[in-house]
Amino acid sequence: MAEDKAYPMTEEGKVKLENELEDLRLNQRPEIINRIKIARSYGDLSENSEYESAKNEQSMLENRIKTVEHMLQYAEIIDSEKIDVNEVSVGKIVTFKELPDEEPESYTIVGAAEADPIIGKISNDSPIAKSLIGHHVDDEVQIKIPVGTMTVKIVKVENA
Repeated sequence: MAEDKAYPMTEEGKVKLENELEDLRLNQRPEIINRIKIARSYGDLSENSEYESAKNEQSMLENRIKTVEHMLQYAEIIDSEKIDVNEVSVGKIVTFKELPDEEPESYTIVGAAEADPIIGKISNDSPIAKSLIGHHVDDEVQIKIPVGTMTVKIVKVENA
């Protein structure tokens, strides 16, 4: 986290991170502290698996808190309403089809913190999004994929 890179995200993504941070600090942190306290009461810490487990969980939790704080500190809110309606950007839903004749696919391009491919939200850092961002409806775009390159045509762009 030494680098101070911007984290593009939608307003919705920022709110989601703020809620996660609040939960980590106000709910999960006290739970783990309590588990550590209980595990300590069992005596010898050198052979106390509950204590070790709770300490490991605490370490992971504190790392996640630092990561979320960092992302929020360097959040760059993208307002897709201010970007040309036909231009692919973070916060927009892009529909494209692989050429020559595949079926159209739609994805919402979001910041890495809010990506969830299962529900069609892909990270702006993904190869597909990186290739599409900045292009417009009817553009043909080359996307590098692990097995070569695919050519797609942007069919539609809309605000998410």
